[in-house]
Amino acid sequence: MTLLAALGDWLLAFALTQLVEAPIYRRAAGASWPVALAASALTHPVVWFGFPALLEARVGYWPMVLAAELFAVGVEGLWLRHAQVAHPARWSIVANAASLCTGLGLRQCFGWP
Repeated sequence: MTLLAALGDWLLAFALTQLVEAPIYRRAAGASWPVALAASALTHPVVWFGFPALLEARVGYWPMVLAAELFAVGVEGLWLRHAQVAHPARWSIVANAASLCTGLGLRQCFGWP
């Protein structure tokens, strides 16, 4: 896969993540749009590029997914806490579970992302 194709795949997956997570952070958690959008922006590149490169070959797909999601929940929860959003851990778990389920469902049905 070329670098351009990899970036294109990431950009589509990032947009999907934003479509799922940002409204949860905005409407349910009460975060501002900039805070809601920044949460996934902080973690998604690391989850998409970093975790597979560093862990997948060593531990396998599902342990890598678990580690990446725990990272995303933790960092986004800390970001929401810093932004003084009520119940940051709860909303980070909800938003990341929603985007994980969406991504896994799309992967199962369509082979993407």
